[in-house]
Amino acid sequence: MMQQSQTSVLGLDIGNVRIGVARASWPDGIPTKLTVLTNDLNLSGELAKLVASENAILLVAGLPRTLEGKETNQTRLTLTLVDKLRQELKLPIYLQDEAGTSLKAEEELRTNNRTYLKSDIDQLSAVYILEDFMSEHKGGKNLG
Repeated sequence: MMQQSQTSVLGLDIGNVRIGVARASWPDGIPTKLTVLTNDLNLSGELAKLVASENAILLVAGLPRTLEGKETNQTRLTLTLVDKLRQELKLPIYLQDEAGTSLKAEEELRTNNRTYLKSDIDQLSAVYILEDFMSEHKGGKNLG
């Protein structure tokens, strides 16, 4: 049996073009930026490689909705992709409300007075999605 410190969880900020990815040791790690993947036909294979190299035991995908909690076209696209990834990766994928994460990421990057790319926002948004999920499931509790 593997030690818990050797396992990780990956957070995903899913967009039409890019997917920001963050990682954290499971169950009590601090999320950090990992990479950005291209949302194309190679996504499942690239994500499978990351899952293996990071020894990920689950994924957390940000669920986009309006501030009122209503579904959007992006919500439906995200849910379709998550269903596909669940089938192909054979790994649990949890959904986490991502309201405001991109705006928060952009504000943080702007505040730090550095030049940034859209991919930087995607990665930092994935960190926030993963932080929110992990704070709700401290120590791996309430999963199921």
